[in-house]
Formats: sequence, structure tokens, C-alpha cells
Amino acid sequence: MIILRSHEEIEKLRKSNRIAAMVMNKLKEAIQPGTTTLELDEMAGKLVFEMGSDSAFKGYKGYKHTLCTSVNEQVVHGIPNSRKLQDGDILSIDVGIKMDGYYGDHAVTVPVGRVGDEAKRLLKFCEEALWKGIEKAYAGNRLFDISNAIQMHAESAGFSVVRVYVGHGIGTKLHEDPQVPNFGESGTGPELKPGMVIAIEPMLNVGNSDVKVLNDAWTVVTADGNLSAHFEHSLAISESGPDILSVAA
Repeated sequence: MIILRSHEEIEKLRKSNRIAAMVMNKLKEAIQPGTTTLELDEMAGKLVFEMGSDSAFKGYKGYKHTLCTSVNEQVVHGIPNSRKLQDGDILSIDVGIKMDGYYGDHAVTVPVGRVGDEAKRLLKFCEEALWKGIEKAYAGNRLFDISNAIQMHAESAGFSVVRVYVGHGIGTKLHEDPQVPNFGESGTGPELKPGMVIAIEPMLNVGNSDVKVLNDAWTVVTADGNLSAHFEHSLAISESGPDILSVAA
């Protein structure tokens, strides 16, 4: 069931998502060769606490960390560890926040040091695909207008979109209806209505769309070992267009 949120609820969601964005901005400043994802996770945990909120991920289905950190061929749900980031890596960071019973969710992929041309192009098109989807998030449009815009932009550049993992509604639960796939036929799917709150999150692969889960039961990687990128914003559908919640100000 898709829940339409009131103005008051959307403002609570804005607070949670703003914290996610503020934490993300601090983390991006700290990323450099030699940093470990575990250090970033510890930093995030302190920031989340200082901002009077809770991690949406820690404790979720037994997950033990504040962040998901996915390096290179890791698509999503990578577990922070003591491996030092290397010059040329790309790192996807996913931050989830819970505050006053409402959730925030935000993700970016960033270069570590100087990265190759292929990685630069992947990051560019993945972030652009997110914005192409956001541009379709208007009341009266259909949900898969968003999905199709992401798919078309990704595939126009020769990248594939991950199909097994999708965006989602967000509110008083981290994952709510509707699912927001990164592929689909425009003009189909539920009608977008004011009060809907969704997390749009394209995941693009350099190779094909196939993925697999590692033995840790969390980390999703590309099946062919090629690079993957992930960007995510949470937003509300409003009368005037997409209202992006996961921004710092």
C-alpha cells in the first residue's frame, strides 16, 4: 500500500534526510587513499549520535554498522572493514537515518584519489541518471516514467542497470511501497500523487546487469567483476514537482 504523507510528516522526513546529507558531506571530506571504510563508519556513528538521531541500518536484519560501503565491483550493502582505500578506487556510501520515527536514505559514489576514465564516466552517468529520474517525479506522471528515464540514460552510454535491487518508498519504515525499479516502460505504473515519498537509487554497472551476493550474506557484487556505481536521493512528490529531502540545506 502506498501511503500519502501529510505536510507535517514530510517535514519530519526532511529532518531525517537532511541529517543523512550532512553526515554524507562530512564523510566525503574524509575520503582519501589510506582511509579505511571502518574508520568512515566509526566517524558516521559519532556524527549520527551528535545530531540526535539513530542509524537506520545498524541492527536492521542483524546488520552491525552505520554505513554500507561498497568498493569498485561491489554494488550495494558492502560491509565496512579495515582494508585501506587505494588511489583509483571508487567508493559507494549509503547512509540511513531514523529520527522521531521517520527515515532518511541517501547514497553517493565518490572517487578515491585519481581514478581512471572509465570510472569517471560511470560516476558521471550514474549521477546524471538519478537526476533524469528525478526530473520525471511530477504529480500526474507514472512511476515507471522515472524508471524508464534512468534506464534510457544509462543504456545510451553503454552501461547496464541492476534489476534485482531497486528504489523504494520511505516513511515510518526504511522500505515501503512502492518499489522503484531502474528500468521500465514509460507511461505505466502507479500514478505519482502529492504526498508520495520515494527513494530513487540507480545502480549502474560497466558490464552486464548480473549480480551476486558474497558469503557474508550482505555484499552485492557484479557477477563479471566490473565496476558499479550507486546514487540515491529521497524525495517527496509535491504539487509543484519533486521536493528533494536528502540535501544539507
